[in-house]
Formats: sequence, structure tokens, C-alpha cells
Amino acid sequence: MLYSKTTPEQKRRTLRELLVPGTARQFPGAFNPLSARLIEEKEYDGVYISGAVLANDLGLPDIGLTTLTEVATRAGQIARMTDLPAIVDADTGFGEPMNVARTVQELENAGLAGCHIEDQFNPKRCGHLDGKNVVALDVMLKRIAAAAEAKRDPNFLIMARTDVRAVDGLEATVDRAKALVDAGADAIFPEAMKSLAEFEAVCSAVDVPVLANMTEFGQSELFTRSRLADAGIALVIYPVTLLRSAMGAAERVLDTIRADGTQQAAVDSMLTRARLYELVDYGSYNTFDAGVFNFKVPGLADS
Repeated sequence: MLYSKTTPEQKRRTLRELLVPGTARQFPGAFNPLSARLIEEKEYDGVYISGAVLANDLGLPDIGLTTLTEVATRAGQIARMTDLPAIVDADTGFGEPMNVARTVQELENAGLAGCHIEDQFNPKRCGHLDGKNVVALDVMLKRIAAAAEAKRDPNFLIMARTDVRAVDGLEATVDRAKALVDAGADAIFPEAMKSLAEFEAVCSAVDVPVLANMTEFGQSELFTRSRLADAGIALVIYPVTLLRSAMGAAERVLDTIRADGTQQAAVDSMLTRARLYELVDYGSYNTFDAGVFNFKVPGLADS
């Protein structure tokens, strides 16, 4: 009932224990707090909160238009609804090194278990699009050093994302990953890898966990968890999968209503009222006030 009973500090310790190279822990992307609860119920390892999803949910493209306040607020709303550790996309850190430091502390305050900060220019773009630009290595090192110094909980995960693969190739990615670890990165996110061999090269080059981004319609093949684990990956994210699935279903239902004049043909594919009430734990609120839940819901046990 209400929010997670697991403290942010406990979640951060759990995240550190989970991220073992070769385990390929799966973190689906939540697009709202309720989807985070569903991810937990399905027994995934953690929750990922995508910057693209947060921007798209506001009707904006993923080009760095969201603010620190918007990201910290929404990510905190998602993180507090699950006992799982949640990692959030912090884009380029929302400014210069001092802003990066503040970003980390705001995300700590919001209850996140970790974040990743990338090496793109502003305005940034989706990591699987062409035409990206990355900042000079010394600029990115300052971002990561500021983030590492700013965190107050030693278990808050600072992940460095590099988009240099699309600009300068794999060798530059490996070299930059090593330098970012030296600067204080707790994990590495090499964006838009072209093959399992490329993932394996990064994993072999650093002694920290490495993330694989399995986003649809991107540069990377949608490898299975077992193949990514064999390559040495510690964490796999599916950032926009649930949002795309939900919006695809919503669009189909709207088309049905327009065509048929009723949603009846789509009802069987919907989440039932009973299932929705189960996800929001409606019945538990009766503990505090019997007047809240004093009715029967068809299909919901003990209602």
C-alpha cells in the first residue's frame, strides 16, 4: 500500500549486488509509476527510466528539452512505487560540472538507485539516430568526476554513457570507457553497439559492469539475454518497449472506436477493472478506512 517499503539506501545496495558481469540483469523501462509496479510483479531485476520516455510522455522529442526538475520529479514518482532499484537517464547532466553535481544530489533525494550521464553535445539526440556529436574527452571526464564527487551515498551508481561509437568507432569507445572508469564511473553504457563482439570488447576492457541497450528500431540487434550474458554484460535495458506497446494498443483502440462507434471489440484485450485494482493494491487501503473499499469487484479475490 502507498509507496515502497524498501528505502532508497537499501535499493542502492541491492543494485550493487545485482550488477555482476555476465548476469545480464533485465531492467524494463517504466513509462509511469503503475508500470513500475507491474515490472516488479513480473519479477524483473530492476526498473529503468528512459529520458526519451520522459520527454515523449510530455509530447516532446528526445533532444534535451526536459529539465532536471521534470526528470527528478517524474523519476522519483516512478521509483517510490516499487521495491526494485531504479536507474534514470540524466542526459548530459543538465549543464556544466556544477550542474551535474546538483543533478546527482537531486536524483539521490528523489530515491533513485543510480543514473547515467552521457557525452553528447547539447542539444542531444536519441542514441540510435545518425548525426550525433560528442564532447571532447576532457569535458566528459569533468562531468563524471563531478558526479562521482557529488554523490553522498557511496552506493548511488554513477554510470557513464558514451555515444562515441557512432562518431569515431569501437576503438575510441573502448579508450573512452577506460578513461571514464578512471574518472570515477561505476559502470559503462556504450551506446549503439553493432554486434555482440563489440559488447564483448567493451566488457573485456573495463573492470566495472557494462550495460546493453536493447531498444527497438535501433542500431543494435535485439540479442537475447543469454547471448548478452555470454558477452559479459551485467545489465540489459528495454527503455521504450512498454511505452511503445501501450501507445500502440491505445492507437488501435481509438481506431476501433472511430470505426465501430464502440470499444466493444477491444474490451477483451484490455486490463480488466479487477486486474487494475489488484495492481494499485486497492484492497489494502481498507486497512485504514473500510469506507474506501467496501464493494465487490467481479473477478477480484477477497474483494
